[in-house]
Amino acid sequence: MASSAQSGAGPTDDFRYPGNRLGLPEAGQGSVAGWGRRIVALFVDWLIAGLIASAIVSKPLWAGGNDLSTAQLVTFFAMTAILTGLGGATIGHRLLGLRVTPTKQGGTTGYAAQVGLLAGAIRAALICLVIPAVIYDRDRRGLHDKAANTIVTRR
Repeated sequence: MASSAQSGAGPTDDFRYPGNRLGLPEAGQGSVAGWGRRIVALFVDWLIAGLIASAIVSKPLWAGGNDLSTAQLVTFFAMTAILTGLGGATIGHRLLGLRVTPTKQGGTTGYAAQVGLLAGAIRAALICLVIPAVIYDRDRRGLHDKAANTIVTRR
């Protein structure tokens, strides 16, 4: 049986809550977004991309097919990259009170800064691959957020 030097001690400062290491508040505006809102925002964005793709290929959304699926994925990528890069949030993020915030190299966040098109494109491409988005750290930053130096916070 192993024992630690500080048995019974509470969590260290790094492990208190998601976003603590980045200087984010524990709750409220600017805190790390929860999974529920993020997933609902993703579904909203995917539905909007599907509706746009349906209009592009002149096929109803419920009809499916490879051409519609490809158009929906391309539309989702473009919509996510541009809206996140320039506006800091997709339509789903805005509806659910979220924003994508860039992180600085020192670990703190920059609220006023834009994410940028390159970071938005990197983030969107990795979300489209799915796997990087479901692998995350204790700050709820997926691999897509780590690669783009971003974090999803509450607006």
